[in-house]
Amino acid sequence: MRTVVLLIILAVLALLLLHGCGTYNSFVSKEVEVENAWGKVQSAYQERADLVPNLVATVKGAADFEQNTLTKVVEARSKATSINVDPANLTPEKLQEFQQAQGELSQALGRLLFITENYPDLKANANFRDLQSQLEGMENRIRVERNRFNDAVAGYNVTVRKFPGSFYAGIFGFEAKPQFQADQNSQEAPKVEF
Repeated sequence: MRTVVLLIILAVLALLLLHGCGTYNSFVSKEVEVENAWGKVQSAYQERADLVPNLVATVKGAADFEQNTLTKVVEARSKATSINVDPANLTPEKLQEFQQAQGELSQALGRLLFITENYPDLKANANFRDLQSQLEGMENRIRVERNRFNDAVAGYNVTVRKFPGSFYAGIFGFEAKPQFQADQNSQEAPKVEF
């Protein structure tokens, strides 16, 4: 009788071990998906940042263009590209800092494009129109990549938080990851002051 009980206990432990291994592998797969999605988000933001010097150089060619606006764009780009977030240690605070810097660059670029409406020669410049079109496309790509990142994080978080995954997540040290959130100021239309 003791042998049967011992065999049952060993069988249950073996099943738990096998299930734990499968669950661990699932966590790793989902975490790699999140890291990959984050890499694509960073790549999209970097492409946008790479467009900024060309846009600024083209706009500088316009006579009497507001130097203050160009300076703000360059400073915002510098700040946005200086913040690096490791996807393995993605915290809400680091993600918020990253989002804030990228938001400042978006606002500066928006103001720059708004002001260019007052410069018909610049609006007629083919290089400027091409760069503006590329920038608009890049903003769409950023939105798509952020959404894909949020989808990957949601899948990961569900895996980590659902039972019995939550039990194993606690053992293996996997924690829920933050998602991109709407900017607090996104509910209000941007204010442009001259």
